[in-house]
Amino acid sequence: MTKALGAMRPAKLQVGDEVRLVSPASPPNPADVLQAQRKLESWGLDVSLGDNVFRQYGYLAGTDHERLSDLNSALRDPSVRAIVATRGGKGAYRIADQLDFAAARNDPKFVVGFSDITILHMSLWRHSKIVGLHGALYVDDATGSISHVGSETLRAALMEPGPTTITSRADDPTSELTTSGTARGPLLGGNLDMIATGAGWALPDLHGAILFIEAVELYLGHVDRQLTMLRKAGHLDGSVVLPLASSRNSSPARASRSSACCETTSRGWAFRFSAVYPGPRRPPRNGATRSGSDSGHCGQHPDRRMTI
Repeated sequence: MTKALGAMRPAKLQVGDEVRLVSPASPPNPADVLQAQRKLESWGLDVSLGDNVFRQYGYLAGTDHERLSDLNSALRDPSVRAIVATRGGKGAYRIADQLDFAAARNDPKFVVGFSDITILHMSLWRHSKIVGLHGALYVDDATGSISHVGSETLRAALMEPGPTTITSRADDPTSELTTSGTARGPLLGGNLDMIATGAGWALPDLHGAILFIEAVELYLGHVDRQLTMLRKAGHLDGSVVLPLASSRNSSPARASRSSACCETTSRGWAFRFSAVYPGPRRPPRNGATRSGSDSGHCGQHPDRRMTI
């Protein structure tokens, strides 16, 4: 595994360590927060809650000051060994440039989150080279519970020694790669909206990086517009690989459109369409599930795994 120059990888968690739950973006469902707390406690961790974790201020989980205060308090508290965002949503981009980057550098700790939290990962990497984890203890609306597979992967990344291997899920539709080979480098990225939003102020230098993009319920034109902006502004120059992950559409109206996979070429990127709803699922081929790391590799491997 290749180490990114200057990367600060937080220590793995131990039983008895304190984890702080905060809400840097939209307000969470309190029942979901309590379920995440119980899951973390089942791993032997002590869980504390940010002062404003359940606050609601319109579509935000509190004012900018309140959300930032909770996050910076956790970054500065030496007893807190990891910070878990209760959800994404909207609003983390409003405070991403005001984090206490000095505190983050002086006492590296994992920040866990996805979706809107992507911009916090990007800003922390840009200013402090702190390795984060792109993931969550997400409560599935269909089952009302946290996925066992997803939570175990997160637990391994947070607590088990050595690299973590992420394997694609057999029930997720995917598209076949048309290129071969292996790419190595810092694994960066996340939500496409947040990557584009951060361009010019929160987005780090992507030269030599594996850029992973999460695009959820976006039409092809939206994806193309954002990628074109990033490419023409030079933000994608020197990035090693550009995989695109699109979740299954949640509504039949939107699902009537096709999603797309995209990959870099010498002239930009090539799109390939794949209907994701409704219709038969294709077995995954050479896919890789995302996760935050200071290093990663992906390519055409028959076991469809990514090691971070």
